[in-house]
Amino acid sequence: MKVVLLPGDGIGPEVAAAAAQVLGELPLDFELEEHLFGGAAIHATGDPLPPETLTAAQDANAVLMGAVGAPEFDGAAVRPEQGLIRLRGELDVYANLRPARADGVDLLVVRELVGGLYYGARGVHEDGTVFDTMEYRPEQVERIARRGFELARARRHHVTSVDKANVLDTSRMWRETVERVAADYPDVALEHMLVDNCGLQLVISPERFDVILTENTFGDILSDVAAGVTGGLGLAGSASLGDERPGIFEPVHGSAPDIAGKGLANPAAMLRSAALMLAHGIGEPAVAAKLEAAVDTALAATPTPDLGGRATTSEFVEAVLGDLRP
Repeated sequence: MKVVLLPGDGIGPEVAAAAAQVLGELPLDFELEEHLFGGAAIHATGDPLPPETLTAAQDANAVLMGAVGAPEFDGAAVRPEQGLIRLRGELDVYANLRPARADGVDLLVVRELVGGLYYGARGVHEDGTVFDTMEYRPEQVERIARRGFELARARRHHVTSVDKANVLDTSRMWRETVERVAADYPDVALEHMLVDNCGLQLVISPERFDVILTENTFGDILSDVAAGVTGGLGLAGSASLGDERPGIFEPVHGSAPDIAGKGLANPAAMLRSAALMLAHGIGEPAVAAKLEAAVDTALAATPTPDLGGRATTSEFVEAVLGDLRP
C-alpha cells in the first residue's frame, strides 16, 4: 500500500507532518511517499502539479494533501490551485464527501466534483461579456447519485437532493436523473430541495439532514455552510473519490500563511482527512473510527488557539497519540 503525501503551502507542511506522525504509529502497513505540490512546486519547477507528482499520485492507493495557496500567487497566470483542479480531473475523483458533525448534527454533503460550472466552457466575447457555462451529462449525475444513495444506506437512509430546478435546465435534468436512480434504492427516502432553501435549513435546522446530494458549485457553498454550523472550516476534513483510481483526502481549510511556521496550526481537519483516507482509501474503517474518536477527545481536552485554547500543533498531536496508544 502506498500513500502519496502532498504537504503543499503555508501550514500544509505542518499539518501534513502531524498526519504522518500519527499514521506512523498506527498498526498499519503502508508507505508514505512525499512529493512537491502547489506553490512549493511552482517555486521548484514552475508547475503546481509536476509530472512526477502526478505519476506518483496515479500509482498510489491514496493521496493525502495538506493545503495549497499563497498570497504571492494571487492573480498570477500560474497558481497553486490550478494543480488541485488538474489533479482532481486526472484522477476523476467525482465524489467529494464532506462530513459535518456536532451535537445533534451528523450530515454528509456528497458533492459532484469534476463537472458543472467549474469545468464548463468559459471565455470573453468581443464586447467584454464574460461567460462560464454549467454543463452536465446524465451519466455524470447518475454516478454521483448512486454514490450518494449507497452512502445513505450505511447511514440513516435519507437523501436530500439539492438543485435549482425552478430556474436551471441542468437542475431539471439533475432532478429527473436522481429520481431514476432512486428507484433502485427503495429503502432510501428521497426529497428534493432548492439550493436557497437548503442554505437556510442548514443554518436553522441542520439536524434534519442525513446525506445532501448536489452538484459542484452548490456543493462547494453548502459544504462550507455545513462546516460553519458544526465548528468551522478549521475542523473539516474531506474525501474526493472516484471508482477505481486513488482518492484525494484533504482538509477544507486554506493554507493560513499568517500562522505558518509558528506551531499554532490546528491539525484536526488534516487528521480527520487521514481518518477518511483510512476508511475510504485503504479499507481500514475500524482504525479510522479510533482516530476520529481520538481527535474528538483532543479537541475537547487540548484545544488549539483557534478554538480558544493554548495547545500547539505538537501538543495536540501528542494528545491524539496518547488516546490512541494502548
